[in-house]
Amino acid sequence: MAEEASTLTLPFGLVPPQHKHSDRGDFLILTPRQRESDAAAGTHIDNGKLPVNTIPSVTTTETQDELKHRRFTFNPKEGIDNPAMVITDDAAPTPSPRLCVLKKDEGAPFGFHLLLERGRQGHIVSKVASGGVADRSGLQNGDRVLEVNGCFVIDATHSEVARKIKLSGNQLCLLTLDGDEYERVLARGQSLEELARKQEGNGREPPRLCHITRDPSTGLGIRFTPVEGNKSRFSVSLVEGGAAEKAGVHKGDLLVWINGAAVSDLTPSALSRMMKKCGNHITILVIDGDSDKMYMQRKMPILPSMAVPHNLPHRARKLHLTRDSESFGFFLRLERMPSGRTAHTLQTTDNDSPAARAAMRSGDLLLEVNGEWIETLTHEEVVESVRKSGHRVCLTTIAPQGLEFYNQMGLSPLLFCDDDDDAPQTETKTRKAAALPKAMAGSASPRLCTVQKGPLGFGFNLGQSPQHPGTFISQVSVEGPGRRAGLHQGDVVVEVNGQNVEDKYLEEVIMLVKKGGRSLSLLVVDKTDHGTQDLTHNEEVTRL
Repeated sequence: MAEEASTLTLPFGLVPPQHKHSDRGDFLILTPRQRESDAAAGTHIDNGKLPVNTIPSVTTTETQDELKHRRFTFNPKEGIDNPAMVITDDAAPTPSPRLCVLKKDEGAPFGFHLLLERGRQGHIVSKVASGGVADRSGLQNGDRVLEVNGCFVIDATHSEVARKIKLSGNQLCLLTLDGDEYERVLARGQSLEELARKQEGNGREPPRLCHITRDPSTGLGIRFTPVEGNKSRFSVSLVEGGAAEKAGVHKGDLLVWINGAAVSDLTPSALSRMMKKCGNHITILVIDGDSDKMYMQRKMPILPSMAVPHNLPHRARKLHLTRDSESFGFFLRLERMPSGRTAHTLQTTDNDSPAARAAMRSGDLLLEVNGEWIETLTHEEVVESVRKSGHRVCLTTIAPQGLEFYNQMGLSPLLFCDDDDDAPQTETKTRKAAALPKAMAGSASPRLCTVQKGPLGFGFNLGQSPQHPGTFISQVSVEGPGRRAGLHQGDVVVEVNGQNVEDKYLEEVIMLVKKGGRSLSLLVVDKTDHGTQDLTHNEEVTRL
């Protein structure tokens, strides 16, 4: 009677090596073809059970060397799912950042909170609204934000990250990592920045936001051609050395956005009509072809908030003021604009004040106090915010025409902001006290304003009052050359093109202005310093 063969239970598809007694734990992979060969040879495998003393015959074209190289280590305590893999104790999944693209309606929230939590690292996503924009994009509670619109933010402060999100507009791209994965990456000492770079790919360049001003001889120097097979995409052709090339546009770029409109929504005829109506300026968002492909592969939108600005005519400026013994040296005035909206406008008090040393421009609009948006605050609330700052305050400002420019583009005026250390020279130049006329000695704050005549004139009116000496600026157009040069309603005119006019009649002053041609130099002084009419003029004004 044949001895009954004992059985050994193995993972499905394995056979023991060709020696009866082995403590090495080595096994060979049994392929489907080998199992068929064994079945033909009479070897019986029942649910993974194989007779120990039965060595199956293997009919295969593989050599013994090939089979030898297919050996692997098996640990019975851990089990095995895939016999072609080697299981080790330190094996762990590769961290996989997720790109979440959020798109909301105007005025609606994104539907999540961002927080810093004691004892936990990173910018943490929380309170994701069920069914909201963030939830539908794949954002989850506990996620850590690695990038905002392509910008790595791990080392940024919480307020800086929150600001980037707020300035993104109605579309937002977040590169995130699951909270547990984030902690494991840090525990291993891996670089989060390298992880983000691997996700986005090498060689991707950011888009460029370019403002083009028409050249008298060559025009805008740019032409758009529909991409073959896709009429909603347009490639760029340039005039060599023309206005577009000087503004940062490159040959072969793809057009993404023009004057606030996405070209994906435009037909070739609609784009042509826009170009005819653009006048002397256009602002476009462009990107090179290779980078465009990378964005498309990642299904990532190309947004103005991701762009590097080129040749923009206006930018907000951050001014850092340190209070002297008396004040910061500026007036804050609440004015109603021609559009009907109210704005907080600034006016320096003298040429040696902290505000003047920080290059504050009279007539500019106040946007932020210490990084806080103040558009919706009352005059009293803004004043209180400045006073609570103590001896130092940071003000974000912009020219009125700059605010109008960004509103027309549908962009936040805070998107591209210069610090006062890099700010360009102001258009309003101050004259030294030693060179002042006698009537301006003492506390007067003269400003030499150079005004270039525009299509509608100089953009201001002159007036005289029987109760007060001198000629004053009675009205200033919000978007005119006078406002851009620093003129303010109520400013007293001291000189016109170098000639003193303090004692002249209004008609004589007007004649001097007309004789100046297209360029006009006015030496003016703030009305408060010259003892003229009350500064308040039915407006809210506070000296700070």
